[in-house]
Amino acid sequence: MNSAYLWIKAFHIVFVAAWFAGLFYLPRILVNLAQVEDGSHAERERLLLMARRLNRFSWLLAVPALALGLWLWIGYGIGWGSGNAWMHAKLLLVAVALGYHHVSGRLLQRFELSANRHSHRWFRVFNEMSVLIFATIVVLVVVKPFAE
Repeated sequence: MNSAYLWIKAFHIVFVAAWFAGLFYLPRILVNLAQVEDGSHAERERLLLMARRLNRFSWLLAVPALALGLWLWIGYGIGWGSGNAWMHAKLLLVAVALGYHHVSGRLLQRFELSANRHSHRWFRVFNEMSVLIFATIVVLVVVKPFAE
């Protein structure tokens, strides 16, 4: 592979890691929002502001992560051909990560409307989903199970 491939791969990894950092922390803010006491308006507003900014910033990080990943996949043929079922699983999990990010934003909107229906315990479990998604994607890319 040429040096351009290595640069694209390096920046893809950087943007994926940065995007997932947002996905690790945004749901954590939702846990904190679910624990805000009634009448703690300043704390609630501060957490909502942080969550809004992080959600937008995380989406901005997702775009180059996805674009660079597509470049590697389509432009360099990474994961094409037989013996690359790991790539299908990875692409499915990328779609799940995008859905998770979308759902996180929707849950944030519910807080903004004072319409949250979940407990802080529910958000703690939801918070761990991003770690499982990320870990599984890393295992798929490094170990490449299902390869022939």
